[in-house]
Formats: sequence, C-alpha cells, structure tokens
Amino acid sequence: MRHMVSGRKLSRPTGQRMLMFRTQVMDVIRHERIRTTLPKAKEVQGLVEKVITLGKQGGLHNRRRALAFVTDESMVRKVFDDLANRYASRSGGYTRVIKIDPRKGDGASMALLELVS
Repeated sequence: MRHMVSGRKLSRPTGQRMLMFRTQVMDVIRHERIRTTLPKAKEVQGLVEKVITLGKQGGLHNRRRALAFVTDESMVRKVFDDLANRYASRSGGYTRVIKIDPRKGDGASMALLELVS
C-alpha cells in the first residue's frame, strides 16, 4: 500500500524524472505556457509555484535555492525580477492547468499549464 506516499513516478527512474521536471519548469518560466500530459502538468505545477514563491521572497539565499533547481540564470532573473513583481499581490495560485483534447497518437490526456496573468 502507498500510504503517505506523494507524487507520481511517471514510469521513470528518479534522476530522469527530476531532470524532466526541471526542464518543464524552465519551459513554463520561459514561454509562460506549455502543452504536456495531464499527470506531468499536475506534478510540474507545484514546482513552478515553489520557484515563483522563492522569487517573491527575494534575497540571496532564495536566489541560490532557485538556481540550484532551475540552473539557467536568465530564468532565475526573470522569476526574481518580472514574475515576483507580477504576482506581488497574490498569495498563491500562479499557474493553472487546463484540460485539452487527447493526443492523437495514443489518446493520452493532455493539458495546458500556463502562468496566470
């Protein structure tokens, strides 16, 4: 039984899964919208929210924590300068997941993960 075990494995080893999440978080920050499968979008949503919250808190320690996960300095700069100011009045809920039509090839449920304006 999986009592008290959170998160999805998505049929990947831990290292590959974390790298995929890291890449998708950077893509959401860069493009402010990505199209992916629904389970991936639900997992990435929480990670994007945490990175934006670090940007809102500011400070060198939080910048380094964000840089440890995101690894692209221009994306961290965007989070701390642009997105932190955009979401200064919000206490959370910086992203939304919108279900879209299933993928044509295999019928996987797809979703749009985007930053709220």
